[in-house]
Amino acid sequence: MSIKLRFAFIFSAFVAIVLAVSSISIFILYSNFRETEFYSRVKSEGLIFHDYVYRFKDPKQATMPKMLSGVYTNTVFDEKLVVLDSLGNILNKLPESLQPHYDQLLLKEIKKKRELKYEIDKYQTVAVYNNQTKFFTIASGYDLSGYRKLKNLEIILFLVFLFGMGLTALFSYFFVQQGFKPLLTLNRQIKQTTVLNLKDRLIVTDNFPEINQIAVSYNAMMERLSKAFDFQKSFVQHASHELRTPLAIMLSQTESAINKKMTESDMQNLLISLKEDQQGMIDLTNSLLLLSQYEQLGYQKDWPKIRVDEAVVEASSQVMRMFPNAKIHIGFKEIPESDESFFVIGNESLMIAVFINLIKNAYLYASDKRVDVMMDTTNGNVAVQVMNNGPVLSEEEAAKVMQPFYRGKNALNANTKGFGLGLSIVNRILFAHHGMVSYDAPSPQTNRFTVTLPQALG
Repeated sequence: MSIKLRFAFIFSAFVAIVLAVSSISIFILYSNFRETEFYSRVKSEGLIFHDYVYRFKDPKQATMPKMLSGVYTNTVFDEKLVVLDSLGNILNKLPESLQPHYDQLLLKEIKKKRELKYEIDKYQTVAVYNNQTKFFTIASGYDLSGYRKLKNLEIILFLVFLFGMGLTALFSYFFVQQGFKPLLTLNRQIKQTTVLNLKDRLIVTDNFPEINQIAVSYNAMMERLSKAFDFQKSFVQHASHELRTPLAIMLSQTESAINKKMTESDMQNLLISLKEDQQGMIDLTNSLLLLSQYEQLGYQKDWPKIRVDEAVVEASSQVMRMFPNAKIHIGFKEIPESDESFFVIGNESLMIAVFINLIKNAYLYASDKRVDVMMDTTNGNVAVQVMNNGPVLSEEEAAKVMQPFYRGKNALNANTKGFGLGLSIVNRILFAHHGMVSYDAPSPQTNRFTVTLPQALG
Protein backbone atom coordinates (compact mmCIF):
# COMPACT_ATOMS: atom_id res chain seq x y z
CA MET A 1 0.00 0.00 0.00
CA SER A 2 1.39 3.39 -0.99
CA ILE A 3 1.91 6.07 1.63
CA LYS A 4 -0.83 8.19 0.02
CA LEU A 5 -3.40 5.41 0.27
CA ARG A 6 -2.27 4.57 3.79
CA PHE A 7 -2.56 8.19 4.90
CA ALA A 8 -6.02 8.53 3.32
CA PHE A 9 -7.14 5.25 4.91
CA ILE A 10 -5.89 6.28 8.38
CA PHE A 11 -7.52 9.71 8.07
CA SER A 12 -10.82 8.14 6.95
CA ALA A 13 -10.63 5.60 9.78
CA PHE A 14 -10.23 8.37 12.36
CA VAL A 15 -13.19 10.28 10.93
CA ALA A 16 -15.25 7.06 10.82
CA ILE A 17 -14.51 6.43 14.50
CA VAL A 18 -15.50 10.01 15.40
CA LEU A 19 -18.73 9.80 13.39
CA ALA A 20 -19.59 6.35 14.77
CA VAL A 21 -18.97 7.40 18.38
CA SER A 22 -20.99 10.61 17.87
CA SER A 23 -23.92 8.78 16.21
CA ILE A 24 -24.02 6.03 18.85
CA SER A 25 -23.82 8.62 21.63
CA ILE A 26 -26.72 10.62 20.13
CA PHE A 27 -28.79 7.45 19.69
CA ILE A 28 -28.18 6.26 23.26
CA LEU A 29 -28.85 9.71 24.77
CA TYR A 30 -32.11 10.09 22.84
CA SER A 31 -33.14 6.52 23.71
CA ASN A 32 -32.59 7.26 27.40
CA PHE A 33 -34.48 10.54 27.09
CA ARG A 34 -37.41 8.79 25.35
CA GLU A 35 -37.54 6.14 28.04
CA THR A 36 -37.41 8.66 30.90
CA GLU A 37 -39.97 10.95 29.27
CA PHE A 38 -42.40 8.09 28.57
CA TYR A 39 -42.10 6.76 32.13
CA SER A 40 -43.03 10.27 33.28
CA ARG A 41 -46.07 10.35 31.00
CA VAL A 42 -47.26 6.90 32.10
CA LYS A 43 -46.79 7.83 35.75
CA SER A 44 -48.74 11.08 35.23
CA GLU A 45 -51.62 9.14 33.63
CA GLY A 46 -51.60 6.67 36.50
CA LEU A 47 -51.66 9.38 39.18
CA ILE A 48 -54.59 11.16 37.53
CA PHE A 49 -56.47 7.88 37.36
CA HIS A 50 -55.63 7.23 41.05
CA ASP A 51 -57.00 10.62 42.07
CA TYR A 52 -60.34 10.01 40.29
CA VAL A 53 -60.67 6.57 41.78
CA TYR A 54 -59.93 7.88 45.26
CA ARG A 55 -62.48 10.73 44.95
CA PHE A 56 -65.20 8.39 43.74
CA LYS A 57 -64.62 5.31 45.84
CA ASP A 58 -67.98 3.76 44.90
CA PRO A 59 -67.64 2.54 41.32
CA LYS A 60 -71.42 2.36 41.00
CA GLN A 61 -71.88 6.12 41.25
CA ALA A 62 -73.50 7.61 38.16
CA THR A 63 -70.81 10.22 37.65
CA MET A 64 -67.93 7.72 37.66
CA PRO A 65 -68.03 6.65 33.97
CA LYS A 66 -68.14 10.27 32.83
CA MET A 67 -65.18 11.20 34.99
CA LEU A 68 -63.18 8.19 33.87
CA SER A 69 -63.84 8.98 30.21
CA GLY A 70 -62.19 12.33 30.84
CA VAL A 71 -59.10 10.56 32.18
CA TYR A 72 -58.76 7.96 29.44
CA THR A 73 -57.72 10.28 26.63
CA ASN A 74 -55.55 7.75 24.75
CA THR A 75 -52.48 10.01 25.08
CA VAL A 76 -50.50 6.79 25.56
CA PHE A 77 -50.86 3.99 23.01
CA ASP A 78 -52.41 0.78 24.38
CA GLU A 79 -52.61 2.33 27.84
CA LYS A 80 -53.51 0.10 30.84
CA LEU A 81 -54.44 1.62 34.22
CA VAL A 82 -55.17 -0.29 37.41
CA VAL A 83 -55.79 0.89 40.99
CA LEU A 84 -55.69 -1.67 43.82
CA ASP A 85 -56.37 -1.38 47.51
CA SER A 86 -53.85 -2.29 50.20
CA LEU A 87 -54.84 -5.96 50.02
CA GLY A 88 -54.35 -6.15 46.26
CA ASN A 89 -58.01 -6.04 45.30
CA ILE A 90 -58.78 -4.21 42.06
CA LEU A 91 -60.71 -1.00 42.73
CA ASN A 92 -60.85 0.14 39.14
CA LYS A 93 -59.22 -0.44 35.77
CA LEU A 94 -59.04 0.83 32.26
CA PRO A 95 -59.95 -0.57 29.82
CA GLU A 96 -62.76 -2.58 31.33
CA SER A 97 -61.74 -5.71 29.38
CA LEU A 98 -58.37 -5.78 31.16
CA GLN A 99 -57.79 -8.92 33.24
CA PRO A 100 -54.67 -8.10 35.30
CA HIS A 101 -53.01 -10.34 37.85
CA TYR A 102 -50.40 -9.23 40.34
CA ASP A 103 -48.78 -11.51 42.89
CA GLN A 104 -48.16 -10.46 46.46
CA LEU A 105 -44.36 -10.42 46.07
CA LEU A 106 -44.62 -7.68 43.44
CA LEU A 107 -47.00 -5.66 45.62
CA LYS A 108 -44.65 -5.99 48.60
CA GLU A 109 -41.73 -4.72 46.50
CA ILE A 110 -43.85 -1.79 45.24
CA LYS A 111 -44.88 -0.95 48.79
CA LYS A 112 -41.30 -1.14 49.96
CA LYS A 113 -39.81 1.05 47.20
CA ARG A 114 -42.87 3.34 46.89
CA GLU A 115 -42.23 3.47 43.13
CA LEU A 116 -41.16 0.76 40.71
CA LYS A 117 -40.35 1.03 37.01
CA TYR A 118 -39.89 -1.94 34.70
CA GLU A 119 -40.32 -2.94 31.07
CA ILE A 120 -41.74 -6.13 29.54
CA ASP A 121 -41.79 -6.59 25.75
CA LYS A 122 -41.24 -2.83 25.25
CA TYR A 123 -44.29 -2.06 27.44
CA GLN A 124 -43.14 0.37 30.11
CA THR A 125 -44.81 0.09 33.50
CA VAL A 126 -44.84 2.43 36.50
CA ALA A 127 -46.14 1.07 39.81
CA VAL A 128 -46.71 3.55 42.68
CA TYR A 129 -47.84 3.01 46.28
CA ASN A 130 -49.56 5.99 47.92
CA ASN A 131 -48.83 5.96 51.63
CA GLN A 132 -51.81 8.21 52.41
CA THR A 133 -54.52 6.48 50.42
CA LYS A 134 -52.94 3.00 50.79
CA PHE A 135 -53.68 2.45 47.09
CA PHE A 136 -51.50 0.75 44.48
CA THR A 137 -51.49 2.40 41.07
CA ILE A 138 -50.08 0.44 38.12
CA ALA A 139 -49.92 2.18 34.74
CA SER A 140 -48.35 0.83 31.55
CA GLY A 141 -48.23 1.62 27.86
CA TYR A 142 -46.37 1.28 24.60
CA ASP A 143 -44.47 4.36 23.33
CA LEU A 144 -45.44 3.98 19.68
CA SER A 145 -44.54 7.56 18.76
CA GLY A 146 -41.25 7.44 20.66
CA TYR A 147 -40.13 4.20 19.03
CA ARG A 148 -41.02 5.59 15.59
CA LYS A 149 -38.93 8.68 16.28
CA LEU A 150 -36.08 6.48 17.56
CA LYS A 151 -36.22 4.40 14.38
CA ASN A 152 -36.22 7.55 12.23
CA LEU A 153 -33.25 8.86 14.21
CA GLU A 154 -31.40 5.59 13.64
CA ILE A 155 -31.97 5.87 9.88
CA ILE A 156 -30.96 9.55 9.87
CA LEU A 157 -27.75 8.86 11.82
CA PHE A 158 -26.86 5.96 9.53
CA LEU A 159 -27.37 8.12 6.43
CA VAL A 160 -25.37 10.94 8.01
CA PHE A 161 -22.57 8.44 8.74
CA LEU A 162 -22.54 7.19 5.14
CA PHE A 163 -22.69 10.73 3.73
CA GLY A 164 -19.95 11.86 6.11
CA MET A 165 -17.72 8.96 5.12
CA GLY A 166 -18.30 9.73 1.45
CA LEU A 167 -17.31 13.37 1.97
CA THR A 168 -14.33 12.27 4.07
CA ALA A 169 -13.10 9.95 1.33
CA LEU A 170 -13.46 12.74 -1.23
CA PHE A 171 -11.75 15.36 0.93
CA SER A 172 -8.99 12.96 2.04
CA TYR A 173 -8.22 12.13 -1.61
CA PHE A 174 -8.05 15.82 -2.47
CA PHE A 175 -6.05 16.60 0.67
CA VAL A 176 -3.58 13.78 0.02
CA GLN A 177 -3.11 14.90 -3.58
CA GLN A 178 -2.39 18.45 -2.47
CA GLY A 179 -0.35 17.45 0.58
CA PHE A 180 1.91 15.04 -1.32
CA LYS A 181 2.30 17.29 -4.35
CA PRO A 182 5.58 18.84 -3.08
CA LEU A 183 6.87 15.36 -2.19
CA LEU A 184 6.10 14.12 -5.71
CA THR A 185 7.91 17.15 -7.12
CA LEU A 186 10.82 16.39 -4.79
CA ASN A 187 10.83 12.76 -5.91
CA ARG A 188 10.84 13.77 -9.58
CA GLN A 189 13.79 16.09 -9.02
CA ILE A 190 15.70 13.40 -7.11
CA LYS A 191 15.11 10.86 -9.91
CA GLN A 192 16.66 13.29 -12.37
CA THR A 193 19.88 13.52 -10.30
CA THR A 194 22.78 11.61 -11.86
CA VAL A 195 26.58 11.68 -11.78
CA LEU A 196 26.44 14.19 -14.63
CA ASN A 197 24.44 16.81 -12.70
CA LEU A 198 25.66 16.49 -9.11
CA LYS A 199 25.90 20.28 -8.96
CA ASP A 200 22.12 20.66 -9.39
CA ARG A 201 20.15 21.35 -6.22
CA LEU A 202 16.50 20.92 -5.22
CA ILE A 203 14.30 24.00 -5.28
CA VAL A 204 13.47 25.27 -1.77
CA THR A 205 10.21 27.21 -1.34
CA ASP A 206 8.56 28.86 1.66
CA ASN A 207 5.17 27.13 1.37
CA PHE A 208 6.07 23.80 3.00
CA PRO A 209 8.59 24.18 5.88
CA GLU A 210 8.79 20.43 6.59
CA ILE A 211 9.41 19.60 2.92
CA ASN A 212 11.95 22.41 2.80
CA GLN A 213 13.89 20.76 5.62
CA ILE A 214 14.10 17.56 3.54
CA ALA A 215 15.19 19.57 0.50
CA VAL A 216 17.82 21.47 2.50
CA SER A 217 19.14 18.22 4.02
CA TYR A 218 19.21 16.60 0.57
CA ASN A 219 21.07 19.59 -0.89
CA ALA A 220 23.58 19.41 1.97
CA MET A 221 24.05 15.68 1.32
CA MET A 222 24.54 16.36 -2.41
CA GLU A 223 27.10 19.02 -1.52
CA ARG A 224 29.05 16.45 0.49
CA LEU A 225 28.73 13.85 -2.27
CA SER A 226 29.83 16.38 -4.86
CA LYS A 227 32.91 17.18 -2.79
CA ALA A 228 33.59 13.46 -2.36
CA PHE A 229 33.35 12.89 -6.13
CA ASP A 230 35.61 15.90 -6.76
CA PHE A 231 38.02 14.54 -4.18
CA GLN A 232 38.06 11.11 -5.82
CA LYS A 233 38.50 12.67 -9.25
CA SER A 234 41.37 14.79 -7.96
CA PHE A 235 42.87 11.76 -6.22
CA VAL A 236 42.83 9.72 -9.44
CA GLN A 237 44.31 12.61 -11.41
CA HIS A 238 47.13 13.15 -8.90
CA ALA A 239 47.84 9.43 -8.62
CA SER A 240 47.94 9.12 -12.40
CA HIS A 241 50.26 12.11 -12.64
CA GLU A 242 52.60 10.80 -9.93
CA LEU A 243 52.79 7.41 -11.66
CA ARG A 244 53.06 8.80 -15.18
CA THR A 245 56.03 11.08 -14.44
CA PRO A 246 58.52 8.37 -13.37
CA LEU A 247 57.23 6.03 -16.08
CA ALA A 248 57.81 8.72 -18.72
CA ILE A 249 61.32 9.36 -17.37
CA MET A 250 62.13 5.65 -17.34
CA LEU A 251 60.83 5.27 -20.91
CA SER A 252 62.85 8.26 -22.08
CA GLN A 253 66.03 6.91 -20.47
CA THR A 254 65.46 3.47 -21.96
CA GLU A 255 64.89 4.88 -25.49
CA SER A 256 68.01 7.00 -25.13
CA ALA A 257 70.04 3.98 -24.11
CA ILE A 258 68.74 2.00 -27.10
CA ASN A 259 69.49 4.74 -29.63
CA LYS A 260 73.10 5.37 -28.64
CA LYS A 261 76.10 3.45 -27.63
CA MET A 262 76.80 3.67 -23.90
CA THR A 263 79.91 3.10 -21.93
CA GLU A 264 79.96 0.96 -18.86
CA SER A 265 79.93 4.10 -16.69
CA ASP A 266 76.93 5.55 -18.56
CA MET A 267 75.14 2.23 -18.23
CA GLN A 268 75.84 2.20 -14.50
CA ASN A 269 74.45 5.72 -14.09
CA LEU A 270 71.36 4.79 -16.13
CA LEU A 271 70.68 1.78 -13.96
CA ILE A 272 71.08 3.86 -10.80
CA SER A 273 68.62 6.43 -12.17
CA LEU A 274 66.14 3.73 -13.17
CA LYS A 275 66.46 2.17 -9.73
CA GLU A 276 65.66 5.51 -8.06
CA ASP A 277 62.60 5.96 -10.26
CA GLN A 278 61.47 2.40 -9.58
CA GLN A 279 61.95 2.88 -5.85
CA GLY A 280 59.89 6.05 -6.05
CA MET A 281 57.11 4.16 -7.80
CA ILE A 282 57.28 1.41 -5.17
CA ASP A 283 57.06 4.00 -2.38
CA LEU A 284 54.11 5.68 -4.07
CA THR A 285 52.33 2.37 -4.62
CA ASN A 286 52.90 1.37 -1.00
CA SER A 287 51.54 4.71 0.19
CA LEU A 288 48.45 4.34 -2.00
CA LEU A 289 47.89 0.81 -0.70
CA LEU A 290 48.27 2.02 2.89
CA LEU A 291 45.82 4.85 2.32
CA SER A 292 43.34 2.47 0.68
CA GLN A 293 43.77 0.02 3.57
CA TYR A 294 43.25 2.68 6.22
CA GLU A 295 40.10 3.91 4.49
CA GLN A 296 38.53 0.59 5.58
CA LEU A 297 40.09 0.80 9.05
CA GLY A 298 37.66 1.12 11.94
CA TYR A 299 37.82 1.32 15.69
CA GLN A 300 38.49 -2.09 17.26
CA LYS A 301 37.12 -2.76 20.75
CA ASP A 302 39.75 -5.42 21.37
CA TRP A 303 42.66 -3.01 20.86
CA PRO A 304 44.92 -2.97 23.92
CA LYS A 305 45.95 -0.02 26.06
CA ILE A 306 49.12 1.64 24.77
CA ARG A 307 51.21 4.51 26.10
CA VAL A 308 51.36 7.52 23.82
CA ASP A 309 54.63 8.78 25.35
CA GLU A 310 56.32 5.46 24.57
CA ALA A 311 55.01 5.58 20.98
CA VAL A 312 56.43 9.12 20.64
CA VAL A 313 59.84 8.03 21.97
CA GLU A 314 59.95 5.03 19.61
CA ALA A 315 58.94 7.19 16.63
CA SER A 316 61.64 9.75 17.52
CA SER A 317 64.28 7.01 17.69
CA GLN A 318 63.35 5.71 14.23
CA VAL A 319 63.43 9.23 12.72
CA MET A 320 66.88 9.87 14.28
CA ARG A 321 68.16 6.64 12.74
CA MET A 322 66.89 7.86 9.33
CA PHE A 323 68.27 11.39 9.86
CA PRO A 324 71.26 11.38 12.25
CA ASN A 325 71.48 15.17 12.23
CA ALA A 326 67.90 15.60 13.48
CA LYS A 327 67.51 17.40 16.83
CA ILE A 328 64.36 16.09 18.51
CA HIS A 329 63.37 17.37 21.97
CA ILE A 330 60.59 15.62 23.89
CA GLY A 331 58.96 17.15 26.95
CA PHE A 332 55.81 17.38 29.08
CA LYS A 333 53.78 20.52 29.55
CA GLU A 334 53.10 19.32 33.10
CA ILE A 335 54.54 16.33 34.90
CA PRO A 336 51.81 13.65 34.84
CA GLU A 337 50.36 12.63 38.21
CA SER A 338 50.10 8.98 37.13
CA ASP A 339 51.75 6.71 34.58
CA GLU A 340 48.25 5.82 33.32
CA SER A 341 47.54 9.41 32.22
CA PHE A 342 48.99 8.75 28.75
CA PHE A 343 47.22 5.45 28.11
CA VAL A 344 44.93 5.23 25.08
CA ILE A 345 43.11 2.38 23.32
CA GLY A 346 44.79 1.66 19.99
CA ASN A 347 47.18 -0.16 17.72
CA GLU A 348 50.77 0.53 18.76
CA SER A 349 52.38 0.11 15.31
CA LEU A 350 49.83 2.45 13.72
CA MET A 351 50.32 5.02 16.46
CA ILE A 352 54.09 4.91 15.98
CA ALA A 353 53.53 5.41 12.23
CA VAL A 354 51.48 8.56 13.00
CA PHE A 355 54.27 10.16 15.01
CA ILE A 356 56.99 9.05 12.57
CA ASN A 357 55.15 10.89 9.77
CA LEU A 358 54.63 14.04 11.86
CA ILE A 359 58.17 14.17 13.28
CA LYS A 360 59.73 13.36 9.90
CA ASN A 361 57.74 16.14 8.17
CA ALA A 362 58.65 18.59 10.94
CA TYR A 363 62.34 17.73 10.49
CA LEU A 364 62.27 17.98 6.67
CA TYR A 365 60.68 21.44 6.67
CA ALA A 366 62.45 22.88 9.73
CA SER A 367 64.92 25.64 8.99
CA ASP A 368 67.19 24.53 11.89
CA LYS A 369 66.45 20.76 11.71
CA ARG A 370 65.02 20.96 15.24
CA VAL A 371 61.73 19.34 16.26
CA ASP A 372 59.99 19.97 19.60
CA VAL A 373 57.46 17.44 20.86
CA MET A 374 55.30 18.48 23.81
CA MET A 375 52.83 16.14 25.57
CA ASP A 376 49.95 16.99 27.88
CA THR A 377 46.65 15.63 29.25
CA THR A 378 43.52 17.76 29.45
CA ASN A 379 39.74 17.20 29.64
CA GLY A 380 40.06 13.42 29.33
CA ASN A 381 42.31 13.64 26.26
CA VAL A 382 45.99 13.09 25.51
CA ALA A 383 47.48 15.91 23.41
CA VAL A 384 50.79 15.70 21.54
CA GLN A 385 52.19 18.83 19.86
CA VAL A 386 54.84 18.53 17.14
CA MET A 387 56.49 21.90 16.37
CA ASN A 388 59.26 23.22 14.13
CA ASN A 389 60.66 26.56 13.00
CA GLY A 390 60.15 27.46 9.36
CA PRO A 391 57.76 29.08 6.85
CA VAL A 392 54.16 28.67 8.01
CA LEU A 393 51.23 27.54 5.88
CA SER A 394 48.68 30.02 4.57
CA GLU A 395 45.02 29.61 5.50
CA GLU A 396 44.30 28.03 2.10
CA GLU A 397 47.23 25.60 2.48
CA ALA A 398 46.23 24.72 6.06
CA ALA A 399 42.71 23.86 4.87
CA LYS A 400 44.06 21.46 2.20
CA VAL A 401 47.10 20.03 3.96
CA MET A 402 45.26 16.79 4.94
CA GLN A 403 44.18 16.06 1.37
CA PRO A 404 46.05 13.33 -0.54
CA PHE A 405 48.78 14.51 -2.95
CA TYR A 406 48.58 18.08 -1.67
CA ARG A 407 51.96 19.72 -1.04
CA GLY A 408 52.37 23.26 0.24
CA LYS A 409 54.74 25.92 -1.05
CA ASN A 410 57.27 25.18 1.70
CA ALA A 411 57.50 21.55 0.47
CA LEU A 412 58.06 22.69 -3.11
CA ASN A 413 60.56 25.38 -2.09
CA ALA A 414 62.48 22.92 0.11
CA ASN A 415 62.73 20.58 -2.91
CA THR A 416 61.97 17.56 -0.70
CA LYS A 417 60.82 14.28 -2.16
CA GLY A 418 57.35 13.09 -1.32
CA PHE A 419 53.86 12.52 -2.62
CA GLY A 420 51.69 14.48 -0.18
CA LEU A 421 50.15 11.31 1.31
CA GLY A 422 51.71 11.26 4.78
CA LEU A 423 49.28 13.59 6.53
CA SER A 424 46.31 11.89 4.81
CA ILE A 425 47.46 8.58 6.28
CA VAL A 426 47.93 10.22 9.70
CA ASN A 427 44.47 11.75 9.58
CA ARG A 428 42.83 8.42 8.63
CA ILE A 429 44.63 6.43 11.36
CA LEU A 430 43.66 8.97 14.02
CA PHE A 431 40.04 8.99 12.81
CA ALA A 432 39.94 5.21 13.34
CA HIS A 433 41.24 5.79 16.90
CA HIS A 434 38.52 8.42 17.60
CA GLY A 435 41.22 11.07 17.56
CA MET A 436 42.13 14.03 15.35
CA VAL A 437 45.05 16.11 14.10
CA SER A 438 44.99 19.88 13.62
CA TYR A 439 47.40 22.53 12.38
CA ASP A 440 48.06 26.06 13.60
CA ALA A 441 50.87 28.62 13.61
CA PRO A 442 51.48 30.05 17.12
CA SER A 443 53.97 32.56 15.66
CA PRO A 444 54.98 33.75 12.14
CA GLN A 445 57.87 31.25 12.03
CA THR A 446 56.43 28.29 13.99
CA ASN A 447 54.38 25.38 12.67
CA ARG A 448 52.44 23.18 15.10
CA PHE A 449 50.56 19.94 14.49
CA THR A 450 48.44 18.78 17.46
CA VAL A 451 47.30 15.17 17.89
CA THR A 452 44.37 14.62 20.27
CA LEU A 453 43.36 11.15 21.50
CA PRO A 454 40.81 10.08 24.16
CA GLN A 455 42.34 8.71 27.34
CA ALA A 456 41.78 5.05 28.26
CA LEU A 457 39.94 5.56 31.53
CA GLY A 458 39.52 2.76 34.05
